[in-house]
Amino acid sequence: MSTVQNAAAQSTVTGENADILAMLADQRQTFLITFRGLDDAQARTRSTASELTLIALVKHLATVERHWIETMLEPDENAEFDMETATAAWTVGEDETLASLLEDYAAVARATEAAVSGVPDLGVLIPMPTAPWAPEREWWTARKILLHILRETAQHSGHADIIRESLDGGNTTMQMGADAGMEF
Repeated sequence: MSTVQNAAAQSTVTGENADILAMLADQRQTFLITFRGLDDAQARTRSTASELTLIALVKHLATVERHWIETMLEPDENAEFDMETATAAWTVGEDETLASLLEDYAAVARATEAAVSGVPDLGVLIPMPTAPWAPEREWWTARKILLHILRETAQHSGHADIIRESLDGGNTTMQMGADAGMEF
């Protein structure tokens, strides 16, 4: 059992752990605004020159976050990056719905919150999987892994906002203003 798992019994999250979780929750909330009022067909629509769709973005973010938390909780000094799994994270099957993928993303968020709540030291070193672009084993802190998840979420939140705006004119900034009671 890892150091991270040993501390899972902690019930109150404070300090840096709480700050990172709050920032991640805020970024997730911003990302999720782009899905309001959409049906499956709209979420599957390519509305820009790229191949990105909203439904693929939510699947990708859930898969990536799950991977990084598993990497943190189950350190493996022999791990190798799995390109097949990474590619599958962008492929949305006909049987996958927006609702099911959003629920999966919410479940991943809950698992992340539980995991981070149990990390006593964000400076603990975790072995990273080797990959073609990183053939030598690197060691990241739990902090760096969490900041990477935050960066990934923020980057794709921006993608989602552009896709949504291209789809029907909706945008996160205006929706956040409306949520705060602003009238436009």
